[in-house]
Amino acid sequence: MMPRSFLEGMACYCMKDKTLYISTDPQLFNEQKQRITLMEVYNRTSIMETKKRQDLLHQMFAEVGEGCEIEAPFYANWAGKYVHLGNHVYANFNLTLVDDTDIYIGDDTMLGPNCTLTVANHPMDPALRQKGYQYNKPIFIGKNCWLGANVTVLPGVHIGDGTVIGANSLVTHDIPDHVVAYGSPCKVIRPIDEHDHLYYDHDQPIDPSLYK
Repeated sequence: MMPRSFLEGMACYCMKDKTLYISTDPQLFNEQKQRITLMEVYNRTSIMETKKRQDLLHQMFAEVGEGCEIEAPFYANWAGKYVHLGNHVYANFNLTLVDDTDIYIGDDTMLGPNCTLTVANHPMDPALRQKGYQYNKPIFIGKNCWLGANVTVLPGVHIGDGTVIGANSLVTHDIPDHVVAYGSPCKVIRPIDEHDHLYYDHDQPIDPSLYK
């Protein structure tokens, strides 16, 4: 029989290499329960407990940059174990992370309420699903993005820097840098250009002094 440490290592490796593995493995499940306990503590904190929240985020997440804020409650399969936050990332209420492998969120990115980022997938064959098999594909969200309320990002998606994803979008494939995209499935609507530097909200002029 293989030693437990070897089996645990193999299970964690399979979570990150896009191969099929049994997600109900007891070793994985036990660690997952311990990590979720920290998330439950976080979700009971007050908005005034800034330091406690920051300490918990650093315990739970793989990486946390400066000035990050995750509103409580948030939900994650692994309490953020494979989540990498850049600087000044903000997520509004009810962020849901299916974080069985890596999720990268770049500097200054904002996520509206009820956003879902899910890396996990399951085979189409019901016999394999019945046995508990799944596989995972990482998500990459660039710098200075804005995901509106109720956006869902599916496994393996890359979203480019500076991009805006409209509310209620289902992002099924990669979205490039500096575009506005929305829909179900999400598609590119237009580039973000000089007009957006001069106007907002149906051609309301932007005060140039705001850029100083």
